This record gives sequence, C-alpha cells and structure tokens, in this order.
Amino acid sequence: MNALSLWRRGWLGAVLTFCVVSCADIVLASNGVKGHLVIIGGGEVPTAVLKEFINLAGGPEKARILVIPMASAEPEESAKAQVETFKTLGVQDVKGLLVRREAGEAILKAIDGATGIYFTGGDQARLATNLVGTPAQEKLLQIYRRGGVIGGTSAGAAIMSKVMITGEQNLHPDAKDGFNTIEKSNVITREGLGFVTNAIIDQHFIARKRQNRLIGLALENPTLLGIGIDERTAVVLRPDGMLDVIGEGAVMIFDARAATGVRTAANGNLAGRNVITAGDRFDPRK
Repeated sequence: MNALSLWRRGWLGAVLTFCVVSCADIVLASNGVKGHLVIIGGGEVPTAVLKEFINLAGGPEKARILVIPMASAEPEESAKAQVETFKTLGVQDVKGLLVRREAGEAILKAIDGATGIYFTGGDQARLATNLVGTPAQEKLLQIYRRGGVIGGTSAGAAIMSKVMITGEQNLHPDAKDGFNTIEKSNVITREGLGFVTNAIIDQHFIARKRQNRLIGLALENPTLLGIGIDERTAVVLRPDGMLDVIGEGAVMIFDARAATGVRTAANGNLAGRNVITAGDRFDPRK
C-alpha cells in the first residue's frame, strides 16, 4: 500500500490515506442528507470536538441534545457523566435517554425532537442489539437526513457504519494482543446503524494498533473505504460528502476499490498488488 497524502486542518487533525493501486473519488454522504456526523475515535474527547458537535446541533442555547448510553455496561452513569460535560459547555437542553429494543412511543417522540444525538462509548454490540432494526433506528436516520447531527465516541463511532466491526476474531478468538494477521474471514462484523453505508469505521485506531483488521476488511470489501480514527480525534462528515478532521491525532483511510489481484494465499493471508505475502516475489525494478 502506498502513502498517498498527509492532510492537516485547523485543530491539528491529520489524514493518512493508503490506496491499493489508485484512489477513486471518495463520496461518503448519501444524496439528500442534510445533517452531519461527528465520529470520534475514543479516548479523552477534546473540548474543541464537543464544541463542534454542539454548534452543529444549533449552539449551546438552541441545541436539543440526547445522550444515548446503551453501549455502556452502566448506561445510567455513562449518560449522567456525558450530560454534565455538555452542561459545562453551556448546553441548556441536554438529557440522557435509555433506548432499549422495545422502546415505546414516548422514547420515539423524544428522539424525534432532538437536533443532536450523542452515543457514548462501551461495547458497540450492546448498542446494535438495542437499536439496529428498530423504529428508534429509523428515527435516528430521519434526524440525520433532515439536518441534525449524530455524534459518537469509541463504540459510538463503530456503530455509525452499516458494516460494523465487533472487535472479535473468527480464527484467533483467544488472541490477547489484538489482530496480528491479515487473514480472510477473520474479522467479525455485524450490522450497524448505517449512517455511513460505503465505509467501515474503526476507532482507537493508532493507539491500539488496529491497522491489520481494517486492512483485511478493506481487501475483503473493496467497495467500502476503511476509516480508522485515532483517540482524541474525530472526523466530521459534511452533507457534501467531505471529511474534516478535528482533534489532536490522525485518521487513516484505506481504499481498495481499485485494487487488482486481491487473493487468499495458501496460508490464509490476504494479498494483492502492493500487499504481498509469503511465497510472493517483488521486483523493485518494476
């Protein structure tokens, strides 16, 4: 894979883009969407990132923010802490909302009135179990389409894409130190909320050395971009499909849409042009 570009923006954010062969046009937002996504890679969230989320939701005085903490093992405590953080930044209308799979009309009405939705961290599988395939998911998508902002950190970032990384492995379920290989059918995914349909989101990316799993998924799903967001960093997906990077770290984008020769080697490793594995030969003259 070739390093294509390093892009810095106003808050020390950076994008590293890696392509197999060549990069095609990157358009991430669906046609007709008026809202924004603020997708945060985890860790301590910089104040500048939270302020951007608040401004996109209407500003401290006008924003109506709901914190959905269902990824947490202790959702009430998680919601309370995040609500207090938003209040310290001047938000006047912010509440925590427990949204379970059997959510009734009162919950749906509460979601419908929000200008900003914020997902806390934890385990994205818990969040998916409570939301994916429910009327609440459709309400959330409606908010995004009509101009609201959807934000989330860590698990709340992973849930954004339709293909959602779970963090589990098929081939090495007992691995203690992350993803040490790039193998076919190793990374376990499930359906996420689908605010992003043509990319896969990963988080804590550089801090936890998660490149292998996202490279593997990009090779197995070459129509989807792999977007790895580091801690203390966020991407803001605008309605025009452009990504702004804010925060303090880096974002890595893996684009295999123009890849050729993607294959599975005899040992199960994924390979392709510019990604070679045991048994391959490379001629630097070419």
